[in-house]
Amino acid sequence: MTAYKSGDPTTLGRLYGRAKGKPLRAGQQALVDNLLPRIAVPAEGPVTAESLFGEARPLHFEIGFGGGEHMAQRADMLPDHGFIGAEPFINGVAQALTHVSGDNGAHPPIGNVRIHHGDALEVLSRIPDGALSFLYLLHPDPWPKARHAKRRMMNDGPVDMFAAKLRPGGEFRFGTDHPVYLRHALMVMQRHTHQFEWLCDKPADFQNRPGGWPQTRYEAKARKVYGHEVWYFRYRRK
Repeated sequence: MTAYKSGDPTTLGRLYGRAKGKPLRAGQQALVDNLLPRIAVPAEGPVTAESLFGEARPLHFEIGFGGGEHMAQRADMLPDHGFIGAEPFINGVAQALTHVSGDNGAHPPIGNVRIHHGDALEVLSRIPDGALSFLYLLHPDPWPKARHAKRRMMNDGPVDMFAAKLRPGGEFRFGTDHPVYLRHALMVMQRHTHQFEWLCDKPADFQNRPGGWPQTRYEAKARKVYGHEVWYFRYRRK
């Protein structure tokens, strides 16, 4: 995750957390070497639909996509939209590349995804204001200790940036299974009611996964292995 100076959505801090785990398998390494350079977000310059996909289209951005299941399924659902995902963990990037490439021939390749291996907020800062239709933050690292709260992605600086990059009527989706992070996120979003409208009429709206919200591998593990409750939040940009 990335730490921000309080209230400053433009000053990047250092990236926290691990960047790699167990060695990649040969097939995964081949995807990192050969496919990733072809679909990587450019290292410099504005990040737009035209620069990434050659035409204007609705843009989606996922922060910390994990293994890429959600991003790949959403992109497959919406082939006329463009999807940008950022993830600092190379093993997650490799898994996402497997999905994008068609799961080793099991499915057709997905052509409307672009990937950044690194800091999501650096890429997000290069997206023009009002350009995003959807922004996703699913099961971010909770950093549960109070002294690490500034490392959480859900803080005032990043949320201000989310608001700036979403078009009016655009949607911010947030999910977590961690009660400490849940309380922190709700507190932060309460300070941003001038920017976001919470799309919630009843408890079931945040207790049940909405339609069109694919389940991630992490979410399934949280429920089935650890018995955690999972919460789902949808906010509309005012």
